[in-house]
Amino acid sequence: MTNTAVKICGLQSVEVLKSMINLPVDYIGFVFAKSRRQVIPEQATELNEVLKQWKSGATPSSVGVFVNPSLEELRELFNTVELDVVQLHGQESPQFCREVKESFSVSIFKAVSVKSGGSPEEHVSELERYIGCIDGLLLDTYDPVYGGGSGQTFAWDAIPVYKAWTRAQGIPLFVAGGLERSNLGELLTLYHPDGVDVSSGVESAPGVKDIAKVTAFVERVKFK
Repeated sequence: MTNTAVKICGLQSVEVLKSMINLPVDYIGFVFAKSRRQVIPEQATELNEVLKQWKSGATPSSVGVFVNPSLEELRELFNTVELDVVQLHGQESPQFCREVKESFSVSIFKAVSVKSGGSPEEHVSELERYIGCIDGLLLDTYDPVYGGGSGQTFAWDAIPVYKAWTRAQGIPLFVAGGLERSNLGELLTLYHPDGVDVSSGVESAPGVKDIAKVTAFVERVKFK
């Protein structure tokens, strides 16, 4: 089994999550930002209870996905919901990332949107400000409305530049954006990300996870 991490994002259904407990999944993402996959705290609490029943390997880490939240919003959420990782998809500053990390004792994954025609070298130079503030970097395809989560791939030839930076910082690099079982082979073979993040690529309809697609995706990553 490979050590490439798998993150299944946008879970809403307790029943679907229960059907996944025999799969070697590393992270489960709960979207708190506005989205068709958005969950409320009560749903996240129910989903977290399922994670405690996991039967394949270690219990997946719970990841809360946010876009430009305030500390007050996070504090209110953490009163009822346990999260291992906070994934930030907006314009959150390095100082904010550090404050969240220290205030709630969580890991911080910072998502960056990769634009077509952009310079990855320039983008990476901007990330220098986040050294020591984040615990993982996630690449997603730029979306003008939400920043990411478009279900479209970006130009993967930018990955090596970001990967070199994360290697230097000792943190993992995750790739998201339009992933599905059919295009995993190229990504894994040519670019070797530390982790992959999928949502729409394992759905039967927008926001509806398909256990057969989830299983096929996870097996393609872990048993390639």
